[in-house]
Amino acid sequence: MKKFKFAIEMGGSSTCIYVKGEGLALKEATLIAAEPTDDGYKVIALGNDAKKLVGKTKENVEIFTPCASGEHSHFEYSVVLLKHFLGKVGFRAHEDNALFVVPCGLTAREKENILNVCDAVGLASVVLIPSVLCSCVGEGRNIDSSKVNMIVDIGGTATEIGVINMSSIIKGATVGIGGKSIDASIVNFLAYTQDFVIGLPTAEMLKNEVGSLYTNETLNMEITGVDAKTKTPKSVVILSSDLRKAIEPFYSEIVRAIDTTINTLAPEIVADIINNKILLLGGCAKLQGLENYLKQHLGYPVEMSQDVDNVTILGAGKLLSDQQLLESIIKKL
Repeated sequence: MKKFKFAIEMGGSSTCIYVKGEGLALKEATLIAAEPTDDGYKVIALGNDAKKLVGKTKENVEIFTPCASGEHSHFEYSVVLLKHFLGKVGFRAHEDNALFVVPCGLTAREKENILNVCDAVGLASVVLIPSVLCSCVGEGRNIDSSKVNMIVDIGGTATEIGVINMSSIIKGATVGIGGKSIDASIVNFLAYTQDFVIGLPTAEMLKNEVGSLYTNETLNMEITGVDAKTKTPKSVVILSSDLRKAIEPFYSEIVRAIDTTINTLAPEIVADIINNKILLLGGCAKLQGLENYLKQHLGYPVEMSQDVDNVTILGAGKLLSDQQLLESIIKKL
């Protein structure tokens, strides 16, 4: 079996690269800033440099992720961005191999797109590894057991749901709900209810600082935006209780997706899930009150990952050094 040097997680929100023997070597925003030219588009910033430009550029500059939900629909930009990131971690073109972390449930075409991107950047050999398997490994759970684990990863552009045993996924689903859709909902909510215009970076800050699913939350935050009617700057105090109206519907939809998945499983599998608890991870799993909200609305025990932001890439990194477990997983892909 080939030796793999890199584990790559190119998510809708951030890209992580783990280097064998070194650890997590890179974590940057999966963003490109580009402006139109006579010949197409010119890339003006990548990664964290592009994130700094959000809301601060000319109207014709587009800032986007080329691989929302892991689909890599913008092939040429995915290549540019991945090549840029690999150039920061000692990559040797046409020599180094990689594990590439992907969402479960990708179509054959979507998988081919990812492999084509990897080939274009010069990776010698690539194996696509489902993210939920990596998350289980990263959390220290035994995925090579007959005991079933359930993972819910609420990421930047999508939510991954995976049911795992014996190093394989027995049920998987991807829901198109993540942090970016929640940020956009906050922007729209404030514009509609208060005639108050803010940008996505401010909405993300609000979500992270005062976003909560507790019904009696008293957090609040003063932010500056633009009055939609007068077009002048103004400051407004945003209450957590108001913000909940923009946030809660997304988590309600995630609850429905989890419940629907569990309802398709055999009773013996459900019993294992109850015993092991549903593992929560991803950037949007940090929202205050989420664990309590799921316990109230889902009816199944849940457990927060010890490292909701990095557990997936750290698990992929562990696989770089665990040849036996990696072989067991690859045989069942």
